[in-house]
Amino acid sequence: MKYEAHDYQIYATEYIETHPIAAVLLDMGLGKTSITLTAINDLLFDSFDVHRVLVIAPLRVARDTWAAEIEKWEHLHSLIYSVAVGTEAERKAALRKQADVYIINRENVQWLAEESGFSFDFDMVVIDELSSYKNHQTKRFRSLMKFRPRVHRIVGLTGTPSNNGLLDLWAEFRLLDMGERLGRFIGQYRSNYFIPDKRNGQVVFSYKPLPGAENAIYNRISDITISMKSTDHLKMPELVSGEYTVTLSDDERERYDELKRDLVLQLPDGDITAANAASLSNKLSQMANGAIYSDTGEIIPIHDRKLDTLEDIIEAANGKPLLVAYWFKHDYERIAGRLHKLHIPFSKLDTADSIRKWNGGELPVALIHPASAGHGLNLQSGGSSLVWFGLTWSLELYQQTNARLWRQGQTADTVVIQHIVTKGTIDSRILKALSTKDSTQSALIDAVKANL
Repeated sequence: MKYEAHDYQIYATEYIETHPIAAVLLDMGLGKTSITLTAINDLLFDSFDVHRVLVIAPLRVARDTWAAEIEKWEHLHSLIYSVAVGTEAERKAALRKQADVYIINRENVQWLAEESGFSFDFDMVVIDELSSYKNHQTKRFRSLMKFRPRVHRIVGLTGTPSNNGLLDLWAEFRLLDMGERLGRFIGQYRSNYFIPDKRNGQVVFSYKPLPGAENAIYNRISDITISMKSTDHLKMPELVSGEYTVTLSDDERERYDELKRDLVLQLPDGDITAANAASLSNKLSQMANGAIYSDTGEIIPIHDRKLDTLEDIIEAANGKPLLVAYWFKHDYERIAGRLHKLHIPFSKLDTADSIRKWNGGELPVALIHPASAGHGLNLQSGGSSLVWFGLTWSLELYQQTNARLWRQGQTADTVVIQHIVTKGTIDSRILKALSTKDSTQSALIDAVKANL
C-alpha cells in the first residue's frame, strides 16, 4: 500500500530524524509505528546515520504490529526485519539473522542484554510504550541503562507518559537522556520538584508537586519532546462516555462495609482477609463486581447486579457488537457463564483468530482484558461500543483499551464507552482517580504539543 503521510506524520518523522534523543508522545491512533519506521528507513538508507536498530515493544505488538506495518507500506519493503520473540532458541535464531531492524518484547530485554550471549551493538533503540519504563527499580530498566551509553539514537514512544503522575517521568527521561534534564537520581528529582504528601512519621507514601513544578519539568524536557493529540489532527468519531449505576441490597452493603471497616469478612463459604490497603482495594473492587476470592482461593459469589445490567446492555444493543472489558478472572468466568446461559456467541480476544472474528463482524460480544490487549491491537473494525464491567486503577490501560475502538479507521460516527458502576463503592473512587490522573497527563501533553 502506498504511504500517504499526513502533515503531522511528516513532522513527527522529521523530528525523529533530526533529534538523536526523541520523546514522541503520540495519541492513540496517530500511526506512531509507521511514523517511526519511516524515520528508521530514512536513517538507514538515506542519511546512513544508523546501521542496526532495536525495537522494544509489548509482546503482542512486537510479535504482530511492527512486522505487519513493515509489510503493509510500500516504501518500507526494503527494510529487513527479524522478530525475536518466543522460546530462547527462536529468539537466538532471530538474532542470528542479518537484518536492519530487530524487534523484541520488553520482557526479554534483560535476557538480550545480559544472558543471550549476543553483543548489544545496536546504534538506535526504539522503545514502544516508554511508559513501561516508569519504574527505575525494574530489571528491564537497569539492564537497558547499562547499555544506554552505547546507543547513539533513542526514541521513546507513548501516548500515556505520566499515567500515575509526574513522578513517572523521571525514569523515562533518565533512560532517554541519561539524567541530563531531570537529574541522574530519583532523590534529586523528588527534592527539586516535589514535597511529601501522605506519610506516616518518616515513611512517605506519596509526593505532590511543588508550586510551579509542572511547568518547570515540562520546560526541562521540551527540547527533546513533542506531543500530538488525535483530536487535533484526525477527524475522530464523537466519544460518548456514560455510567450504568447498580445498587447493592442492604445485606450486600453490610458485607461490603464490614470488610472495608474491619479488613475481615466471615462468610459461610470462607473467610476474606485484607492484609493491607492494596489488598483491601483489590477485594473491595471484587465485591463491587459481584464475587470475591476467599483466603483459600475459592470464588464466593456476592451479587449479580453487574451481570444483570450487562445483560440489559446487550439486549439494548440489539445485535450491535459489544466489547466488554473485565479485570478479575472470576469476572470473566461469571460473564462467560451468563452469556452461555443466554446462548450469545462470544470469544475472549486473546488469539489472532479471535481478533480476526471480531473485526470480521462474527462476534456479537467479545471479552477483553486490558493488561493483555491494551496496546497496539486494532479492533475498530469490529464495533464501536465498549462496556467496562470491572475498572482498573491504571490510566494507561484504561486509555489504551478505549483506544482500541476510538481511533483512526473507526467508521462509526460515535464511539460509546459505558461503565457499570456499583453505587457507593470503590468503583466511584477509581473513576474519579482516572479523571484526576488524566488532568495531569493532559497538562503534560499540552505543554509540549507540537506546533505544526
